[in-house]
Amino acid sequence: MNAIVLSVALTLACTAAAFNDPLLVELTNGELRGRDKGFYYSFESIPYAQPPIDALRLEDPVPYGGIWEHTFDATKPPTECLQWNQFIQQPDKLTGSEDCLTVSIYKPKNASRKSFPVVANIFGGAWTFGSSLDDGVELIMNRGNVIVAKINYRVGPLGFLSTGDNVLPGNYGLKDQRLAIQWIKQNIARFGADPENIILLGFGTGGSSVHLQLMHKDMEKIVKGGISISGTATSPFAVQPSGRELSFKYAKILGCDNAETSTELKECLKKIKADDFVSALRHLKVFDYVLFGAFNPVIESSESDSAFLTEFPIETIRNGRSAQVPWLASYTTENGIYNAALLLQRDSNGNARIEELKFRWNELAPYFFSYPYLWKRSERDNRSRKLKLKYLGFKNFSVENYFDVQRMFTNELYKNGIEVALDAHRRYGSSPVYAYVYDNPADNSFTQFLSRRTDLFLGTGLGDDYYLMFSNPIRNPLRADEKIISQKLVKLVEEFAQAGNLTYDNCVFPDNRGKRQFQLVAIKRTQCEVLEAKYLPDKVSNNLPLSPVVVQ
Repeated sequence: MNAIVLSVALTLACTAAAFNDPLLVELTNGELRGRDKGFYYSFESIPYAQPPIDALRLEDPVPYGGIWEHTFDATKPPTECLQWNQFIQQPDKLTGSEDCLTVSIYKPKNASRKSFPVVANIFGGAWTFGSSLDDGVELIMNRGNVIVAKINYRVGPLGFLSTGDNVLPGNYGLKDQRLAIQWIKQNIARFGADPENIILLGFGTGGSSVHLQLMHKDMEKIVKGGISISGTATSPFAVQPSGRELSFKYAKILGCDNAETSTELKECLKKIKADDFVSALRHLKVFDYVLFGAFNPVIESSESDSAFLTEFPIETIRNGRSAQVPWLASYTTENGIYNAALLLQRDSNGNARIEELKFRWNELAPYFFSYPYLWKRSERDNRSRKLKLKYLGFKNFSVENYFDVQRMFTNELYKNGIEVALDAHRRYGSSPVYAYVYDNPADNSFTQFLSRRTDLFLGTGLGDDYYLMFSNPIRNPLRADEKIISQKLVKLVEEFAQAGNLTYDNCVFPDNRGKRQFQLVAIKRTQCEVLEAKYLPDKVSNNLPLSPVVVQ
């Protein structure tokens, strides 16, 4: 009897210890153990879906239903989804694994809080690369006021290949995100978070992803709001009408020459070795890494069993079918640096590659601006000529005219799409809609990597604000002013997640609903300013010279 009592006592003691151990979390799948990271806890690589391999390749995600007999090891960093990554600086850019559908949770050590709001982060990467590994949470964890949940999802052909019918509907990456968000809603309370206070936040195509998720009305019951940084559902790179032509072209590259129907195509593609399946992206390269968005979200057939997107988002917003939750959209004054800076790379003769556009503009412009498979060839050429005329007039492509080209990328790929979205929400939406423009150039940014030069000043580019919220090695070290701005931007995110308020320093964000002019906050190096404008401004301050400045 004494032995039984002792055994029960030991079991109860162990259970109590486990209950008090902040690194142990009990889910319906079983127990998991995280890692102590000093000033926060991490619980990484938690599966939310079955591995999308073998029979599950090119299929909608299947919820994870495994039961852990032993404590699940949540101390291992997440694995990237298999991809051809732009930022690998060698010819072979393949990295990651097909088995990658996981969520990672980061919880600050803050004894003063019993429950935390949640920021669910969706990474960007032109729909083709990136992962939840990319951006650090330290800047947010330092303040200790929110839990961060980072989502891994399929990218590239594995995430977005589509034949435009019920056989290969596509949008698997977006469906992954949706399932992960639902998993967070169902499980995040077990990590000490408030499931009623979840916001989505994404950057670039991650920002587009946030907005696309909000095209589902039921998101009103799941999330409290969304923040889209430098990308919306109405950006040109966000959604294509169809991916069928590209999918059959890609299949031929992979040896599926005899596939005539979508079913035959799918059967062939499922037999291809995963590494070969993704590495074939290199054959779609037209200029440097430019296959940007080779595989994008698409409009699915209404006959699709579980379609994510059956109409363009602008129609969803105008018809009141989007989720009515607060939404914030932002851009930087020179977002187009990400796309244009590579034009300043020098060739073997020392000439900037922008010179190539003199001879290849009609060929390359459709890839730069996301219409390579739209319309007839003559219509694409006409669109390309109009773009050049609008921004360069009768000038030609040269280093001296570089900023005209960068402005083209900024407006056509980023600012204009954000403007369209804000306009639709303010006219047809019933929930608050906010905006900011960021103008404070970073010393270390995409400029150096993409141009392969360290002597240029190009302005405030893609990510110059985002990487003050989620850190990235490309931005280290931060200047003193950026550290101050970082604190204010993180506080903005915290307030939005906690109470729905939006302030930056002494600037209160105005709601755009029902307004005849756009209302936005301009965030600068040492101050902020509330602006009202008929169109979103191209520039906040005149900080750009006429041609790229060589830093002495």
